[in-house]
Amino acid sequence: MGVIPALCVPVLLLTVVTAAGAARYPVAAGWMFVVLLPVCYVCYLINNGQQTRSDSLVSSLTRQQEVQVHRQEFGRRLANALDMAEGEAEVIDVVERSFSSTLPGSPVELLLADNSHAHLLRMATASPTGIPPRCGVDSPDRCPAARRAQVQQFDDSEDLDACPKLRGRPEGAISALCVPVSIMGRTVGVIHATGQPHASLADDKVADLGTLASLAGARIGLLRVMAETQLQAATDSLTGLLNRRSFEQKVSAARAGTAVLSVAMADLDHFKALNDTYGHETGDRALRLFAQVLTASVRAQDLVCRHGGEEFVVALPGCAATSAAQILDALRARLDAAITVAGTPAFTVSFGVIEGAETEDLPTLIARADAALFQAKREGRNRVVVHDPAGEAIPQTAVPSMLPARVFGQERVPGVEGPIAGDAQGSVSVGGGDKA
Repeated sequence: MGVIPALCVPVLLLTVVTAAGAARYPVAAGWMFVVLLPVCYVCYLINNGQQTRSDSLVSSLTRQQEVQVHRQEFGRRLANALDMAEGEAEVIDVVERSFSSTLPGSPVELLLADNSHAHLLRMATASPTGIPPRCGVDSPDRCPAARRAQVQQFDDSEDLDACPKLRGRPEGAISALCVPVSIMGRTVGVIHATGQPHASLADDKVADLGTLASLAGARIGLLRVMAETQLQAATDSLTGLLNRRSFEQKVSAARAGTAVLSVAMADLDHFKALNDTYGHETGDRALRLFAQVLTASVRAQDLVCRHGGEEFVVALPGCAATSAAQILDALRARLDAAITVAGTPAFTVSFGVIEGAETEDLPTLIARADAALFQAKREGRNRVVVHDPAGEAIPQTAVPSMLPARVFGQERVPGVEGPIAGDAQGSVSVGGGDKA
């Protein structure tokens, strides 16, 4: 707007020089057209350049918005999937499916530390060829991404500053992306993806893997905390056995699958004297030792509970009372050996055993077993007493004798669902589990 009026002066001068009279008007129009033509062309070029830059900026903003929308959608769907996962196995399944959708053409894996945080285990993999990236790092402390808690990208495994664990691969030189996985603020794993040398991943793919690492780590951490909390709530802090509440719940579930259930009450003999003589720390050691021997002596499906103080309850589904008495008799022999090995002061244990009817509830069964235990105490302790449904003691001749001192191979105890095995030292295991 400023240039066009200024051009009128040279146009008038050119008109005066080149025309006179009535011809001056069309000549002036012609000169104005000639002068304005390059000006308009320059304005066109300027406007076109501005429009191009504006279009480019709008396109870039649109792409960024699309990427942001994709990331938000991916994060939302991933968070929803992980929230529905009830255990680590389901979380790992979500991670593997996320690998397939995020990097369909690249081998990728998730490595997580074990409970000791000393070793990395391959938990999830996805690969178009079926061959995982096979990261050679075996410990979180030896992984640069985990140690630095930062995303690491390596364009070529042969570069000077590439991770040493990338060299020497059978497929030759590769590129790699390593995204650390943190649980409760501690880096315990890494997402490891590989590709062709200098094949860089798009920023949105790297961001998606970062989102996956963050959300999956948070979910696994929450599940582990919940599992630990549930374990602490369900077990006795000293012995690690079931507490009363969890014992009642598990016994109720176990009785639904069998019509036979034996219940045994156990009590450490003269435990108060042991505490008074050697101190509470020694008493705690004795309780832990007995809990270990008791747990190792029964079958995997049997339930062991610390009922309170020095009293313990054992529920043996599918096991007759006389057979349970045989198992507990063998336990007393093994307890003597365990005490000698552990170096704790000598102590003995008394047991009361009953076989419950389907109509009896757990408190009734425990009360009956407690009555049998009380009789074992009256008769001199360090023994197993079995009561029939009427509350009368079953004579010792009716109770199967203990296994011989030397037992080789496997034998089956009458009334017990599962084999019972022993060794030359008298160790006995019942069922299919590995019992010491």
